[in-house]
Amino acid sequence: MTSESELPRAYGPPPLTAELRRTPEDFRVEEILGYEADGDGEHALLWVEKREANTDWVARELARFANVSPVNVGYAGLKDRHAVTRQAFTVQLAGKPDPDWATFPHSEVKVLASTRHKRKLKRGALRGNRFVLVLRDVRGDRAHAEQVLQSIVTRGVPNYFGEQRFGREGGNVAQARAMFAGRRVDRDKRSILLSAARSHIFNSVLAARVERDVWDKPLDGEIWSLAGSRSWFGPEPFDDVLAARLAQGDIHPSGPLWGQGESPAAGAVGELEREVSAAFSDLADGLVAARMDQERRPLRLLPKELRWRWLDDETLELGFELPAGAYATVVARELIA
Repeated sequence: MTSESELPRAYGPPPLTAELRRTPEDFRVEEILGYEADGDGEHALLWVEKREANTDWVARELARFANVSPVNVGYAGLKDRHAVTRQAFTVQLAGKPDPDWATFPHSEVKVLASTRHKRKLKRGALRGNRFVLVLRDVRGDRAHAEQVLQSIVTRGVPNYFGEQRFGREGGNVAQARAMFAGRRVDRDKRSILLSAARSHIFNSVLAARVERDVWDKPLDGEIWSLAGSRSWFGPEPFDDVLAARLAQGDIHPSGPLWGQGESPAAGAVGELEREVSAAFSDLADGLVAARMDQERRPLRLLPKELRWRWLDDETLELGFELPAGAYATVVARELIA
């Protein structure tokens, strides 16, 4: 695997060609926090719709509007810029009254609702996201596309990190190599480059398993990820109980988020992961030197409530829900080139 764009697909060459994101409205995202607001507290919890706006920029503008420091603004996740997205922000007001959020002075950003909350929103503190994608100028084999969509309902898709994780033209991996070789970078950029290095190793392990058609099947020495959590367990003998849990989507085979310490994987899984990490030894060694801990990520992604409809002969709409940290583009890439 030489680049994220060349990652192997689970169901072979995509049956369709199409244009994605002709307009921001063709890519809609809505956060699912998974909990209700407290109703009181010193934080304003805002439900914000943004169009072609960067999440960090919105956070800074909310801070400016409320006359507070940017560190007083929290959000659960970064959202695509070239899209229409709805997400939550908190603004710590510390005894101050709410400003008139309806007068927030940016036409591409609307504060749809506000209430009070006791805690600042932290990164990753959400259950998932709902997506609606509109594919335009669709060409190809519609019957085959229906088969692929049905396969995705049944088996899911490989849980790759999306190309946006790797920066413009995938340059974050090269920058991570330079950082590990001694180039100085600022703290925020360092975090991005560490994530890109881990993601590249993970994608390479997953790609090897996709090529062997074992990305959603058990191998000897498997480490299992619990659905909806960061917990994992194993290795242990594969039995009827684990088979049932795998079929129900309660557990998934997992791959490494590389770091210090021994990988828990054994057998064929451990051998494959050591082989891939050796192929990217500069990245693996750099992550160990940076004192990143070994973690795991599911290899399989099961979109919830996947639905589709043809708006006309050349326009296909997809809708689905994904857990936090998953990418809508890795679902679409199984269907379209």
